[in-house]
Amino acid sequence: MKRVSMLEAMGGLQQVSEHMNLSLFATALLASLAASYAAALMYRFFYESRGTGSQVSRAFPLLGIAITTLFICIQVSIPLSLGLMGSLSIIRFRTPIKEPEEVGFIMLVIAASVSAATYNFDFIIVLYTVALLSLFIIRKARRMGFLKRDGLLVIAMADENAGRFEGLLNLLKQHLRHSVVQSTSSRDGVTSMHIAFSGLLTDVAKLHADVRGFSDSIKSMNVFLDRPGGMR
Repeated sequence: MKRVSMLEAMGGLQQVSEHMNLSLFATALLASLAASYAAALMYRFFYESRGTGSQVSRAFPLLGIAITTLFICIQVSIPLSLGLMGSLSIIRFRTPIKEPEEVGFIMLVIAASVSAATYNFDFIIVLYTVALLSLFIIRKARRMGFLKRDGLLVIAMADENAGRFEGLLNLLKQHLRHSVVQSTSSRDGVTSMHIAFSGLLTDVAKLHADVRGFSDSIKSMNVFLDRPGGMR
């Protein structure tokens, strides 16, 4: 068994002392906390009003400082890091993530916390600058009609009147900013048209009333939203 020399032991103790310096530790925690609050504000500004997520941003502050503390502790000991990672691997999220954006923001908080734990505070500034810029680009692209789909409209009509679908599409243009026919199907004398849309120009009640009043041959009309609560 290899013996550890006194100098090596002293060097290891000095490294532990440097990493566990209370003032540096407090600075890392404050940086992580500030980054977590910034992530929560970005989440609320860009996404909270457009969906019915689990309000995951409420956990960002505690998540950030916990991850920072964990990574600072495991830096000073490889056996400790392996033991902690093994014990933490049994943790599972029992509540499913409801919005895809939540995964990105959780990873953003984790990346900022690890940067704070390794005292790379400049990385946090660069990371959040790029993240904020990308969010504004995505919002601009959605407003211009790119990367945007509010939902799917499914309209069923009797086969003998299926030729009136063209007139129905013209009617939908008065209610929807963008719409495109994705597919059609016919079964048991009923033709169904699947229309992807974005940008509702009127309210849903008026859309239903106008489509229903277009023809008595319309059997059913269903609206499926990609983001519940996100249609505007």
